[in-house]
Amino acid sequence: MMRSGQAGESAVDAVVQQIRDLIASSRLKVGDSLPTERELCAQFNASRNTVREAMRILKAYGLVDVRPKIGATIIDNRMSRAFELFSFNTMELSRKSFSDVQALRGLLEVGSAEMLVDKVNRNDLNELNDINAELAANHDLNEASEIDYAFHVRLVSILDNAAILDVYAVMKPVILRIMQKGKTRRTFMTETFSEHQGVIDALAARDRLAFQYRLRTHLMFGARHFSQEMEATA
Repeated sequence: MMRSGQAGESAVDAVVQQIRDLIASSRLKVGDSLPTERELCAQFNASRNTVREAMRILKAYGLVDVRPKIGATIIDNRMSRAFELFSFNTMELSRKSFSDVQALRGLLEVGSAEMLVDKVNRNDLNELNDINAELAANHDLNEASEIDYAFHVRLVSILDNAAILDVYAVMKPVILRIMQKGKTRRTFMTETFSEHQGVIDALAARDRLAFQYRLRTHLMFGARHFSQEMEATA
């Protein structure tokens, strides 16, 4: 299976794409084995070093696992790889990273108001209420941020969109960091609890405008506290 390289594409890049094309065209699935290194060299008219480097890249992407005497096996760890890459630089947050992430969450949550109001059902509302009730009883900042995160994941789950849930899974480390930076245990138990309740009430009333206003206000609640902390540590 020969493939012409695109302009500026290296031999390794070409082999990476050829292997991905092979997986797709052969309908290989998780657990299936790829051809041996020697077979790939012959099939793609590539050197052993080129094939090895291509396999290293695919392993880093979370698409294959390479083991001695076993060879390359197809896996699917792409989400965990993305999680690792996204969480690598979350220890230090800037005002811009705060604004960028909250703006994205606004697009996904506030921007989906019409669909959320249309699709929400009694079970959704009950589960959102149950999650929110945990905030009033918690006594730990890390636990509170996990509960806050769970509330928003449950909210977007109403959309029944796996891609959005994947985005939230990848963003979890930085979302938790933002929550912990912008709030205290007391604000989780009071302001956050109250704001969540307002969001739930607006959903229950199927009041799109109230839902958008309350959720947008909630998402930006930590901005003032976050900015003050940044200024204090600058």
